[in-house]
Amino acid sequence: MLHLTSAAAQYREQGAARLEKKTDAKAAARRAKRKSIEEFEEAEESLAPTAGAPECVWTGRRIVSLLWRNDINTARRYMDLYDQFTCSANHLKLAFRCVIEQGPFDPKAAEELSSRVHNCWINPDEPTTAGRATGSTTRSSTTPN
Repeated sequence: MLHLTSAAAQYREQGAARLEKKTDAKAAARRAKRKSIEEFEEAEESLAPTAGAPECVWTGRRIVSLLWRNDINTARRYMDLYDQFTCSANHLKLAFRCVIEQGPFDPKAAEELSSRVHNCWINPDEPTTAGRATGSTTRSSTTPN
């Protein structure tokens, strides 16, 4: 009987842990969605319509990321879409330049590229971001060829 009670308690604990993981995942998804919405709102408020429109922000940031990762063919296909939205080609160029001027970073830090691209999209004239200002950007052997 004692064995059944401990097994039931263990089963309840496992169920509670699974429920907690699901709750944490849902909360993380809500935070990510909220962050994404806030990024689009920030771009729309601070940029000209040809660079701050949501469709321009979405495609433009993807193009910059793809170019950084040397995926030229996919970036070119997105550029066709970007042009159809009549988005600013000059802003795209400036944002990519901003990312390049910051130099290489840890390729395992996937969020680093996303953050860098977003910051450069919002303010392409200022290549210094928080990561670079604090010296957390490391000059590794990874360079965009």
